[in-house]
Amino acid sequence: MQTPSSLADWLKRLETMHFKAIDMGLERVAEVARRLGLAFDCPVITVGGTNGKGSTCAMLEAILMQGGYRVGLYTSPHLLHFNERARINGESADDQAFIENFEAVEAARGEVSLTYFEFTTLAILRMFSQAGLDAVILEVGLGGRLDAVNVIDADVAIVTSVDIDHTEYLGQTRDAIGFEKAGIFRAGRAAICSDPQPPQSLIDHAEKIGADLWLFGRDFNYSGDKQQWNYGGRSQRRSSLGYPALRGANQLLNASAAIAACEALRLRLPLGAQEIRTGLAMVELPGRFQVLPGRPTVILDVAHNPHAAAALAHNLDNMGFYRYTYAVFGCMQDKDIAGIVSKLNTRIDHWYLTALPLPRAASTEQLESALSAAGVTESIEPKQDRSIKSFSSPAEAFHMALSAAGEDDRIVVFGSFFTVAGVMEARNTAFH
Repeated sequence: MQTPSSLADWLKRLETMHFKAIDMGLERVAEVARRLGLAFDCPVITVGGTNGKGSTCAMLEAILMQGGYRVGLYTSPHLLHFNERARINGESADDQAFIENFEAVEAARGEVSLTYFEFTTLAILRMFSQAGLDAVILEVGLGGRLDAVNVIDADVAIVTSVDIDHTEYLGQTRDAIGFEKAGIFRAGRAAICSDPQPPQSLIDHAEKIGADLWLFGRDFNYSGDKQQWNYGGRSQRRSSLGYPALRGANQLLNASAAIAACEALRLRLPLGAQEIRTGLAMVELPGRFQVLPGRPTVILDVAHNPHAAAALAHNLDNMGFYRYTYAVFGCMQDKDIAGIVSKLNTRIDHWYLTALPLPRAASTEQLESALSAAGVTESIEPKQDRSIKSFSSPAEAFHMALSAAGEDDRIVVFGSFFTVAGVMEARNTAFH
């Protein structure tokens, strides 16, 4: 088989290389990692959790970069370009860096079959291991225990939140899912959990393996007023902090976990209070309760499970008065669509449902039946202030919502990374 020459060709090949899209287990990845000689001589922070992973990773990256450290950040999925998954000092890796590392993984794997996620994870780990970094931040793709990033022993592991999602892989209960998330913890190393009510399974696993468990409310916490907030940890306090640039109710939990990780690594990566302040003030993360400038107000949020939808609802409630709220909503069919809708149905007047361009996506008919099961119906003429419409793409749904919404209205785009990405792409095209 001819070796691909472009990044696009490589990614196309990787999509069909393994017989299953998701194949839980670490044996194959660990074997190829061993052949590649993967190792890091700088601290590694691994971040898992149902929601809040991306925000916590972005805050860690921003804080450490303010400290003058050279930082590698691996996140997934991407929004617009695959290159977003690997960042070195805030910049996405270029095509050539990916191609070189894909070639190295391909040469090392021999007869071992790898999924798209496993292959790309190994390539990015290799890229980071050779980049002369001071710190590496790895976001877990799915679960924790059997996720490909877990082939690396983290110096600090963070679990942000534990809620119901990906039940076909992780189990049906918070306890089952908590055990899977806790799989990133290591003996004798800091294991941070910022979920205010962690499942007992997570605590039990940390104690059983002898991890150094940091629990929110016991080992670290925050307090604050409308102007500023304070972090309190085991041995450090950080006072008079400005609120993170990322909006939303759970961001202080995420910020506290990020600062706790910095505290746990204070001997290897010393940081001053000002570096933490500036890092939190400058952090950026597209698609996480991102409010765009202009009128009508547009909110982008990748919320795709009931826990994230509840946070989105809370954030919408804190925004003040809007005459009507329009939703551009597209979702995967394996998600708890009814659970997502039930958290938001009283906040949304006009639903613009969209199909998404992949087999896993829910059809607009499936979305419509979830709405009707949650009691969402169109209002009867002439007072047309509740409506449900269906569209073939996020771009089309967004365009129609924009033309229907007035200056005092808002449009919230949510339900999947693909929904948000489709709208971001449409806006980028319109502006260029």
